[in-house]
Amino acid sequence: HLRALWHDARGEWQAAHDLVNEGGSPAECRVHAYLHRREGDLANADYWYWRARVPADRGPLDVERDLLLRRFLAAGA
Repeated sequence: HLRALWHDARGEWQAAHDLVNEGGSPAECRVHAYLHRREGDLANADYWYWRARVPADRGPLDVERDLLLRRFLAAGA
């Protein structure tokens, strides 16, 4: 999950997406949702938020990214 966010921060959306595309864990689904929201595909993002079992985020993208980073780092992902 952290690697996907790292690629996203470098502007490598496809590399980030490839890392979470096959995964089905709630954390992977959560990053997958964030990535689709980042690209502007809200319908696809909503599906992945649903798979992650969390409400769809509509706040600033950088706030969502920072929240994900803090959670994953705290969990030792």
